[in-house]
Amino acid sequence: MLEEIGSPEDLKSLDPSKYGELAEEIRQFLIEKVSEHGGHLASNLGVVELTIALHLALDLPEDKIIWDVGHQSYTHKLLSGRREDFETLREYKGMSGFPKRRESDYDCFDTGHSSTSISAGLGLVEARDRMHEHYTVAAVIGDGALSGGMAYEALNNASRLKSNYMIILNDNEMSISESTGGFSRYLSKFRVGSGYNNLKRDVSRSLSKVPGVGESLVENISRAKMVLKQMMVPGMFFENLDITYVGPIDGHDISAMVRIFKEAKKIDRPILIHVKTKKGKGYGPAERHPSKFHGVGPFCVDTGRAVGEKKGISYTEAFSHTICRMAGKDEKIVAVTAAMPEGTGLKKFGALYPDRLFDVGIAEEHAVTFAAGMAAGGLKPVVAIYSTFLQRAYDQMLHDVCLQALPVVFAIDRAGLVGSDGETHHGIFDLSYLRSIPGMTVFAPKNKYELRSALEFAVQSGVPFAVRYPRGTAYSGLKDCQAPIEMGKSEVISEGTDVALLAVGSMVETAVQVREGLEACGISAALVNVRFVKPMDEELLGRLAGQCRLLVPMEENVKSGGFGEAVAGFAAEHGYTAQVLPVCVPDMFVEQGSVDTLKKALKLDADSVCQRIKERLK
Repeated sequence: MLEEIGSPEDLKSLDPSKYGELAEEIRQFLIEKVSEHGGHLASNLGVVELTIALHLALDLPEDKIIWDVGHQSYTHKLLSGRREDFETLREYKGMSGFPKRRESDYDCFDTGHSSTSISAGLGLVEARDRMHEHYTVAAVIGDGALSGGMAYEALNNASRLKSNYMIILNDNEMSISESTGGFSRYLSKFRVGSGYNNLKRDVSRSLSKVPGVGESLVENISRAKMVLKQMMVPGMFFENLDITYVGPIDGHDISAMVRIFKEAKKIDRPILIHVKTKKGKGYGPAERHPSKFHGVGPFCVDTGRAVGEKKGISYTEAFSHTICRMAGKDEKIVAVTAAMPEGTGLKKFGALYPDRLFDVGIAEEHAVTFAAGMAAGGLKPVVAIYSTFLQRAYDQMLHDVCLQALPVVFAIDRAGLVGSDGETHHGIFDLSYLRSIPGMTVFAPKNKYELRSALEFAVQSGVPFAVRYPRGTAYSGLKDCQAPIEMGKSEVISEGTDVALLAVGSMVETAVQVREGLEACGISAALVNVRFVKPMDEELLGRLAGQCRLLVPMEENVKSGGFGEAVAGFAAEHGYTAQVLPVCVPDMFVEQGSVDTLKKALKLDADSVCQRIKERLK
C-alpha cells in the first residue's frame, strides 16, 4: 500500500478496513530503514496510527502539524511523499531525521529541541487569524516535553485564545489523571460534538438575557459545572486554563481519533486532546527497551543488537566511571540531569547513589539554577547536559551561577560535530557562549585520561567550571603525555619554530596527524593541547607568537566568538607579527552527516588543514 501513497489525498482514498494493515506495513518499513541508517525508532513506532489519523482528519499541507522535538515525524514524512528519500535518511545531503521547511511544504516548522511546539503553533494561529485565513493548526507534544517550562508558558498564553487551536498530547509514559475507560470515551466524544457546543452557547445567550438574574444565573450554572468537572473530567489543569480537555483516547484506534480530530477542528477555542500510545509498538526489543531504541545506530532486526564492533569506551562512559568513583570518596558530590540519565552517563551514578541524582525533566534552565542553589548550600553539583541543550540555560549560567561565582561543574557532552542529527544537535556554539560569561572556566580534554583528571580538578576548583567533550569513542592516544593540570595553563606536546598548532579538545587527535604531515614536508610544527579555552594561557601564546610565523588555533566551534578569534585578538592587541589561521566551523548551521564526512566538507580534517597551512606559509 505504501507504494500507492504519495500524499495525504492518496491515504484518504484508502478503504478504512485497510488502516490496520497500512499501520503494520509502515512499522515494518521504519524498522527496516532505521536498522540500515540509524535514527529514532521507538518514538516513531508509537505514533504510526496517530499520524495516519491526523493525515486523514486534516487538509495538508494547508492545515499545519507541528511535531514537538520532531524525532517522531518519520511516518509523517512517509505519508507526505518522501518514501524514496528514506534511502538517504540522516545522511549528508540526504533527508533529515527532523521536520525541515526547506525539505517539504508538509513541514511547516523546523523542530529539534523539546517543548517548543505549543508556542510555535500559537504563533501560527495568531498569524492565521490576523491574515483572515482558515486553516487548522495542530501541535503534537509528548508527555515528556511537558516537563519543559516553555510548554506551560505557551499554555498560559493560549488560554486567552478565542479561536480554534488543537494541541495533541501524545502520552506514552507519564500518567495524567487516569479515568474509567467507557465513560471517558463517551465524555470525550460528547464534549467535542457540535450539538453539545451549539446548545451550550445558545443556552448561555438565552439565560443571560433574563432580566435581573440572567448574568448571575449563567455564572452559578458555570460554577456548578466546574465542580462536576473536578469530579468527573481528567486533565482539569488544562480546563482551569480555559483549554478544553478531551481524553484520554486510544492512540492506536485510527477511526476514533479521526472522529475526535474532525470535531475538534470546529471548536472556536483551544482544545487539548490526550492520546495514549505505546512507545516502540510493534517491535519487541523497542517495546521492552524504549530508551535504548530512542536513538540508535544500525542494528540487526532479528536481535535488536547494534551492528559493528565497539572500538573502546566513549567519553560519556569515561565521565560515568569518573563521577561514580569521585562520589564514592566525597558525599557532597551530587549530579543533575535534564531527563537524560542514560544519555549523559549518569544512570550508573543513580543506581549507586539514588538520593544524589536529580533528574529534573526537560528543564535545562531549572537544572542550572537548582544546581546553583545546591552549590550555595555547600554541595558540589555536577550538571551533565548535551552542548546543544545547554544553550537553553545561558541566562541561568550567567545570572545564577557565574554572577555569584558558585562552584557548579558543567559536564558538557556531545560538544562539537555530533553527526546524523544535524543542525539542531551539533554542539558548535558552546565555546562562544561560554567564553562570553565572566568568571566561567572552560576546559576541553584531549583524551579519556585527561577527562578524568579534568573532572577531579573542576570539582576541587571552587569556581564555575565547564568541561567540554565530544560524542563517541574516546581518544586514547598520547596516554604518556599527561602533564598535571594547572589553572589556565596549556600543555606543550612538542616544540616547533614555523607553525604552532593550538588544538582544543577533540582537535588534538587531528593536530597530531597534521604535525606529522607538516614535518614530512620540512615544516617545524609545535603542538599544543590548549586545555583551557578560558582563561587562556597568554604567557605561552606570547612565546609562540614570538617564535613562530603562523599560529593555527583548531576547534570544533563556530568562528564567531570562538577560541580562534580570541587568539587573533590577543596577537593583534600585543602587536605580534605572527599570522593567525583559524581552523574552525564557519558561521553557519551544519547539516546532518557522519562526523568524518562533515569534517572533510568543512575542511577540518587533517589533509585539509595541512594544505591550508602550506598555502598560507607560501
